[in-house]
Amino acid sequence: MVKNTSYKVQVDVDSDEVRNAYQIEEGAYVTTSSGVYTVWNGEWVKLYPQGGASSGLGWVRYDDTQYTSSNKLALVDGVQVNLPNNGGNTYRSHDGVDYYNPATNKLIGDNLNDTYILTVTFKASSPNANQTHLDFQLVGNDYSRVANSLGYFKGNDVTQNFHRLYQYYVDADFVSDGVGIKITSDGGSSVLWDVIFFIQKVQNYG
Repeated sequence: MVKNTSYKVQVDVDSDEVRNAYQIEEGAYVTTSSGVYTVWNGEWVKLYPQGGASSGLGWVRYDDTQYTSSNKLALVDGVQVNLPNNGGNTYRSHDGVDYYNPATNKLIGDNLNDTYILTVTFKASSPNANQTHLDFQLVGNDYSRVANSLGYFKGNDVTQNFHRLYQYYVDADFVSDGVGIKITSDGGSSVLWDVIFFIQKVQNYG
């Protein structure tokens, strides 16, 4: 006769300081005040919770305060420029996280193969909307594939809201040099303002 049997396993509960002093052993399992950890491939890996400052994940919102409805950025037909964002107002999930550098106008990454989601919003208009569109593109190494064309649908000189999401992982060049965010008005001129970048780090590779 076969019976199902359940077992209760009680793991150690220690401080993170004690955990970090442990000898690394594959399969080790411990609970601390910051979460539940195991050793995988020679390193401590956090199993739970996946959010919060100690997880290495987070989000940052960067609001441009230079180009507004009273001071719009003029885009010349066919001229690629940085999509401006001075980070004049910045909001973070917690201190110590940054995924964009307003001084260089570049996205930045923490570690090789980490993954991110970039949300870009702004307002724009064109005096010749039926023949003009905007081209968005990340510039740096092999990231030019993260791009798309944005059309005007509301007519000449009518304010249009743009909102797009882009997913990317970071390679070694991204970590060392960052990646630019570019915009081009094609087919005619445009004006652009109220730029916001909302960037989420959604996965640590390590």
